[in-house]
Amino acid sequence: MTVEIELLMKDMEATWDRLTAATLFARDLDAALATLSDTASVTHLPLMTGGTGHGGLERFYRDEVFDHVPADLALRRLSRAVDRFRLADETMVSFTHDRELPWLLPGVQATDRTVEVLTVTVVAFRKGLITSQRTLWDHARLTEQLGVSMLVAACS
Repeated sequence: MTVEIELLMKDMEATWDRLTAATLFARDLDAALATLSDTASVTHLPLMTGGTGHGGLERFYRDEVFDHVPADLALRRLSRAVDRFRLADETMVSFTHDRELPWLLPGVQATDRTVEVLTVTVVAFRKGLITSQRTLWDHARLTEQLGVSMLVAACS
């Protein structure tokens, strides 16, 4: 691997880490949007929440994420793989379901239960900016821990 590619991959990691910090912890819309291409898309699977383009992602982060992040949200990265075009993270996410989470469980009221769930995120890059983020949540395990029917969570 060349030094240039190694630096590119480190920059991609730093960009992804900045987006994660801006959206989930600092709730800084300008910092979040600065990491994204104009046509970037974010999709949380299996419920397909997210947005596309700066306008759609601005609305998504402002209306569905920033005021709806659990107070004790914690991320523990299990693995990360990076190549010249994308990054993949396997992360254990834990939190107390202390508020409605429209970006994760639309329409499901807070249960005050604590959960720990696995996510896998694949992030694509072009010219140093994120072009897409796809996060797959272990929805079955999440709803089981919350005592919520998967059908109710999927149809809300």
